[in-house]
Amino acid sequence: MSSSYLMTPQALHARVTQSPETVLICDCRFDLVDADLGQRAYDASHLPSAVYLDLGRSLSRAKNGLNGRHPLPEPEVFAQYLKAMGVNDDTLLVGVDAHGSLYASRLWWLARWVGHKHVVVLDGGMPAWEKAGYALTSDKPAERPQGNFKRAAALVSSVDLANMQAGLGRPARLIVDARPGDRFQGQNETLDARAGHIPGAASRPVKENLNEDGTFKHPEVLRAELTALLGNHSAKDLVASCGSGVSACHLLLALELAALPGGALYGGSWSEWSSQPNAPTETGPSKVVPSAR
Repeated sequence: MSSSYLMTPQALHARVTQSPETVLICDCRFDLVDADLGQRAYDASHLPSAVYLDLGRSLSRAKNGLNGRHPLPEPEVFAQYLKAMGVNDDTLLVGVDAHGSLYASRLWWLARWVGHKHVVVLDGGMPAWEKAGYALTSDKPAERPQGNFKRAAALVSSVDLANMQAGLGRPARLIVDARPGDRFQGQNETLDARAGHIPGAASRPVKENLNEDGTFKHPEVLRAELTALLGNHSAKDLVASCGSGVSACHLLLALELAALPGGALYGGSWSEWSSQPNAPTETGPSKVVPSAR
């Protein structure tokens, strides 16, 4: 089991102090209801040298009403975006937010999707940074020269709508929905036009990956919980879904921390699935009953 995709505030502070040119801190704060809140929060205060990456503009491509609320960016476009920000092949990308690493996990997944090996999430985010006694600033970071990063083979897997439709109902696949339990069951849906979940999906809200302070649970705890969720399935059978392909990245990070790699992301997630006129849906609790291995 590994925590190599997480970084403590102490380790990040030391790295930035010793070799700042090798690190790019990416502030990924966002609010699904108030889309400009993250930018305003960043302008008010952020980690020193951090740049701001907006979920809608930086970590997604344009939506068309049928491809979900935060469609995955085109891989080559995202790779070029990283390069323009000054990312080199060996630059350490550090995703930061104030939401239990929810949005930072999207950056972690996307970077690996375009083949960038050096990406971590600040465990506990900005609250952990401040709790450790480190300063924030409102200063704009210095511009970096263009980097040399080039897109490489993907280090993670994804599936699209057609794949999801073709695989629906197949016992070899385990769909796991990372949204809050009430939205999974079809209650309190305020973000998408239809309520419920993809038929046959299991539920694993992202908060179950975290301790009360917003840090990830110990890898051994995650492994025990996620192994029980998988039941007779391999981690490679798992497809992570959520509302728009954000929380699902958090689940996939938790699986990696638990040494259960190989799951795929359904980037369009519920917001894409539910926008299809004839897509089947379910409401209520999950009907998936994990089986012991």
